[in-house]
Amino acid sequence: MQLNKDHILTENKKVEQHHTDQFNFLSGQLDKQDKDVHTILRKLANFQVAIPSWALGAGGTRFGRFGFFGEPASLEQKIEDVGVLHALTKTAGAISLHIPWDIPQDYNAIKELASANDLVFDAVNSNTFQDQKNAKESYRFGSLSNLNASVREQAVQHNIDVIKIGEKLGSKSLTVWLADGANFAGQRNFQSALTHTENSLKSIYSALPEDWKMFIEYKPYEPNFYSTVIQDWGTSFMLANACGEKAYTLVDLGHHLPNTNIEQIVSTLMLKGKLGGFHFNDSKYGDDDSTVGSVKPYALFLIFNELVYGMENNPQNPDLAWMIDASHNIKDPLEDLLQSLEAIQEAYAKALLVDQEELQAAQSRNDVTLCQEILQNAYRTDVRPLLAQARALSGGAIDPLKSYRSLRIREGLIKERGMNSVATGL
Repeated sequence: MQLNKDHILTENKKVEQHHTDQFNFLSGQLDKQDKDVHTILRKLANFQVAIPSWALGAGGTRFGRFGFFGEPASLEQKIEDVGVLHALTKTAGAISLHIPWDIPQDYNAIKELASANDLVFDAVNSNTFQDQKNAKESYRFGSLSNLNASVREQAVQHNIDVIKIGEKLGSKSLTVWLADGANFAGQRNFQSALTHTENSLKSIYSALPEDWKMFIEYKPYEPNFYSTVIQDWGTSFMLANACGEKAYTLVDLGHHLPNTNIEQIVSTLMLKGKLGGFHFNDSKYGDDDSTVGSVKPYALFLIFNELVYGMENNPQNPDLAWMIDASHNIKDPLEDLLQSLEAIQEAYAKALLVDQEELQAAQSRNDVTLCQEILQNAYRTDVRPLLAQARALSGGAIDPLKSYRSLRIREGLIKERGMNSVATGL
């Protein structure tokens, strides 16, 4: 299924007058506050978030998975689904592949299909948290940190193979998430596990093309519940420094213990020039991978406030790779992703409204009350008309979710793929 401009224009005409009234009112209010609406619209239009190939089917838990009708059963269908998201929002212009779940059979055909849907390939993601079919070695007791050198070599080679796949697609980065750890006290020697991991990552890093980056994820627990080798941002930061200037830390919003100050982590990494990528989701208890902004929208705004500050004031940090990493167990995956894209753009737009000079002046006077007011005034602003205007100017839908339902896209996918199709890798 592929949407064309006429589909979008027809839907936009239904809500055009209401949107225009809302946008003109908000724009007038922002003009009175000396906010540059045109610059904000341009930044919103340029802000692109990659969609991971594994998020296009229904998610699941270790207890079970409830499939969703019309899931994409091939890489081609996944690209088409991201194309639908991008056509509606104009903010999902990239897809991030997980290997070996989504290895192209015909690279030229896949690149042509992506181009036809106005998509590029973002970071490629390796998988050493599962044993692969016909693999000689098992990752039961770890991969890059394994005591067995042959297991480590297999895991390193897999990452190198993933890099080669990414090169063929035009990707420029590799994301390494390591599930290695221990379930029981005394099971592992912490120092040897960390040393093996560092040496393995250095071997992978040495295979990076000159213009590539390597993103190192961290996670405090799960699937191992006693310890994780790369358990926090400090360990990731240390390993990235050990590898070299093309290695960076990747922050996943769900990969923190409850009440962790993620915005401070973001700020520190940008100051040090080592924040490379960002995975968006939301959580209540752990790595829930819930819809972005569905639980802690103010926390997301505070994180974006630091991101916006860093993007303006930390030239030592590279342009960031943005991606959603969510698992929507009981929702239409595409509807969930539409909601997540909206929440990300909303938090970004609100952060752009923060007067950083005024905030710094209040901070320099230790005016704690005013500091809070400056942030909360921006957060309380209903910026949805700005998002809708940015989409409309880019050829997207004024109301993507309403258009998705009105155009009966899920019904069309079910008609094409059937009721029982299952997304690859899930």
